[in-house]
Amino acid sequence: MNKKTIRDVEVNGQTVFCRVDFNVPMSDGEVTDDTRIKAALPTIKHLAGNGAKVILASHLGRPKGEVVKELRLDPVARRLSDLLGQLVTKTDEVYGDEVNKAISEMENGDILLIENVRFNPGEEKNDPELAKAFANMADLYVNDAFGAAHRAHASTAGVAEHLPAVAGFLMEKEINVLGQALSNPERPFTAIIGGAKVKDKIGVIDNLIDKVDHLIIGGGLAYTFVKAQGHEVGKSLLEEDKIDLAKEYMKKAENKGVDFIMPEDVIVADDFSDSANTKEVAIDSIPEDWEALDIGPKTREKYAQVIKDSKLIIWNGPMGVFELETFANGTKAVAHALAETKGYSVIGGGDSAAAVEKFGYADDMDHVSTGGGASLEFMEGKELPGVALLNDK
Repeated sequence: MNKKTIRDVEVNGQTVFCRVDFNVPMSDGEVTDDTRIKAALPTIKHLAGNGAKVILASHLGRPKGEVVKELRLDPVARRLSDLLGQLVTKTDEVYGDEVNKAISEMENGDILLIENVRFNPGEEKNDPELAKAFANMADLYVNDAFGAAHRAHASTAGVAEHLPAVAGFLMEKEINVLGQALSNPERPFTAIIGGAKVKDKIGVIDNLIDKVDHLIIGGGLAYTFVKAQGHEVGKSLLEEDKIDLAKEYMKKAENKGVDFIMPEDVIVADDFSDSANTKEVAIDSIPEDWEALDIGPKTREKYAQVIKDSKLIIWNGPMGVFELETFANGTKAVAHALAETKGYSVIGGGDSAAAVEKFGYADDMDHVSTGGGASLEFMEGKELPGVALLNDK
């Protein structure tokens, strides 16, 4: 990575405005999954341990510029205090007198968490005045929020125009792992693309088709490709306007010698529910009143074999409706194969990260990205605003 990190700057005695991604699941005023908080600990410990006054900023949920009681960061401050074994002070404001007073009382090594930045309508608009208010709190800006790096907001991009700006350890790791995978992959290199819609993954398929040896397709978006092959798909998800594009991709893969791997069999249901009637059918035999909601056993076996034979695998998007137990087996099989492979496994955030977590395989993966949308855009080859503004080495 050619961006400066917290290793490259002196932080002792400095006040540091550090953007983290504490957008974590909550229930009844408690954090139910602290994965993202734990992911930020190395950066926070480095800053505080080296004598910085650390101001942490994060969003939570989508309050749309209003104060929403359930989206206050108090439970996050409590959990972070427990994990660090150190009191984290929390303000009820995003900036202003209360925040300034708290900062004035900080000593080196202290940690302050300001309120949910999205309570301020200027955050998502990247309002220059709010960005300046953030910058005025500190001597240095650290971005460790990879999950929000694809957003040009006041706390992810705007503030970096007014302060020296460097990456935290999590940001560095995400960019290095994904960057290395895309620029200099070990081969065979396999990408697994799933999820509901082709339109959400066009950029990723487009960028990866030039880089991979195998492209595995699954999930709802597969049925547009199945239709493009000339098969009927019943009531399965279908994007009529993307059929020609699907044909183009299959042709492009063929011309480049990329193995474009599609489902051979699927699990179809007569209703979108856990209690629906289901059956296994070949890909060219989907009944007209049924919809395909998962890949079938032959396909699972085939995909697992390709994964096992690969040196690098990137996975973005589930193979079926894994939230429903009846249609979770395809996604589970892919997660299991990734856990077993000797190859390097990269999970591209979002639903794929949720799936490996749900099935208990997260610890067996080499890298689980903390950013769904961000890792998707990175895989599309886009420059992320929250990364672009960091200082170069």
